[in-house]
Amino acid sequence: MQSIVVYCGANKGNLPVFEQAARETGTLLAQNNIKVVYGGGSVGLMGVLADAALEHGGQVTGIITHQLNNLELGHPGVEDMRVVETMSERRVHLLRDTDGVITMPGGYGSMDELFEALTLAQLDQYEKPIGLLNTNHYYDPLLLMLDQMVQYGFLKQDNRHLLLVADNPAELLEKMRQFEPSGKVGKWL
Repeated sequence: MQSIVVYCGANKGNLPVFEQAARETGTLLAQNNIKVVYGGGSVGLMGVLADAALEHGGQVTGIITHQLNNLELGHPGVEDMRVVETMSERRVHLLRDTDGVITMPGGYGSMDELFEALTLAQLDQYEKPIGLLNTNHYYDPLLLMLDQMVQYGFLKQDNRHLLLVADNPAELLEKMRQFEPSGKVGKWL
């Protein structure tokens, strides 16, 4: 794995464990020579992630919209900062040429990006590992919802398994390294 896109909050959340997980993730990726591709922010978990990767000699690419960059939210320490027009364009650029996805705790934006990647994987348009860092059980309700989608026939079990889940960054990275695309899933329903 040479590059991983990390989706995470522009806020830090209200528990220190979220910030610690972002720091651990940035450090881990840098120490494994894996480039961090992220939303370009200097604030929240995004800023913590980028700072940690940079502090440990890691490569970081930020992709941010003009709107957010004009609000001075772009990370000044990220040399490879790419500015795009729209959030839709940003999502495309975030996934392009990456070897996997990690989604950390976040809000609407992180969910939007995660489900974009999962939808593309379901359609065999993104055949890389998609990981969910379930820090402090943050995503437990979401995981229950995904299981309910399977139970009620809105999601195939094969597609449910497209999402790899772990409680810590090292375990998640190992699962992502072990990931092998299962090939064409066939019809969704």
